[in-house]
Amino acid sequence: MTFTLQPIREADLQLLANDVLPADLANRLAEGALAPPRVAQRALDYLRSGAAEAWCTIYHIVRENDGVVVGGCGFKHPPRHGEVEIGYGVSPACRNQGAATAAVGELCRLAFARPSVNTVLAHINPDNLPSSRVAQRLDFVRGETIIDEEGELVAQWRLTRPSLVRR
Repeated sequence: MTFTLQPIREADLQLLANDVLPADLANRLAEGALAPPRVAQRALDYLRSGAAEAWCTIYHIVRENDGVVVGGCGFKHPPRHGEVEIGYGVSPACRNQGAATAAVGELCRLAFARPSVNTVLAHINPDNLPSSRVAQRLDFVRGETIIDEEGELVAQWRLTRPSLVRR
């Protein structure tokens, strides 16, 4: 199965931030595929503060064979000190089909296409074994466990720009 990332337009971000479903999603959305409204609001806040659009865009994860939106992903903020954090989620009914792996892989490709990024960071709840397996599959390295900005216990997973890895 193949998946693509579809950028969410700013007008649709505003609807999602207000917990309103854009009309074009009504017949092509897997249950539980959308992030909470605060994710869309965060993206809008960064856009309005003048952050580069590349770091504010949120994407739908779209299953190519039927056009169904199975999840979402994006960058949580613009790069800080060469690092950018990603976030992603997939509808429970659509998990274990490769959507998260495809989405995270594409986010990493997009991040490393920018010279300002040396590391992609994913904060993953240590009990979230499927998400940890996605990170491992894509060669992220698990680091320390911390309390994140939202007060959740998370493991820090890092992927370093391939050209910086010493062999």
